[in-house]
Amino acid sequence: MAATFAAPSTVIGLGGSSVSPIKAKALSSSFLKPTLRAKNPLKVAGASGGRFTCFERNWLRRDLNVVGFGLVGWLAPSSIPAINGKSLTGLFFESIGTELAHFPTPPALTSQFWLWLITWHLGLFICLTFGQIGFKGRTEDYFKK
Repeated sequence: MAATFAAPSTVIGLGGSSVSPIKAKALSSSFLKPTLRAKNPLKVAGASGGRFTCFERNWLRRDLNVVGFGLVGWLAPSSIPAINGKSLTGLFFESIGTELAHFPTPPALTSQFWLWLITWHLGLFICLTFGQIGFKGRTEDYFKK
């Protein structure tokens, strides 16, 4: 089978002309530097043990203090009864109970559950993000003058 591919073949559409395989020829000149093989920048050995990385290996620098303080930092203000005498956390948990009452049926698109779900979680994620920035920024002296 390999011999079939190495033999000259006829190309249809070129009037029956045969095409022979072209051999690659290295070009050389006294004006040019000798050809070097291009290095893949992803395989260049560096400070990361031979692996190319754009970020630090521990880029998240996870700390459970941030999660704890961020959760408490969001639960406290979201539990203030500011929406018709009810808190955002209370409304969210109440809507969960209402939707679980008819469990096999999913919540309707017009249900208040979606509003409270998105609002509560958006506030939580914003609080956690700013908590991570503030806590790690302070421990790593980002905010020094």
